[in-house]
Amino acid sequence: MRIDAYNQIANVYNTTSKHANTAKKSGYSFADALSVSVQGKDMAAAKEAVDKAPDVRADKVAYFKEQIAAGTYNVSAEAIADKLLKDYI
Repeated sequence: MRIDAYNQIANVYNTTSKHANTAKKSGYSFADALSVSVQGKDMAAAKEAVDKAPDVRADKVAYFKEQIAAGTYNVSAEAIADKLLKDYI
């Protein structure tokens, strides 16, 4: 068994602990830091605005409900077929 190899490993570990002690004594802090860019802040603000917006446009829904109730809502079969084909293709 080589004791000198063990001493070398122990010295490596001791040097790291010495650096940690000197950092505490010198007043420096090695804490993690996070900074968010302006673009990231803008994206967060935009996401928050989208989350607050309603999923349903009540004015459009009310308009179509009135037309359906009055019996004046008409959609051509060709328009429906065109939309289906665009989604399918």
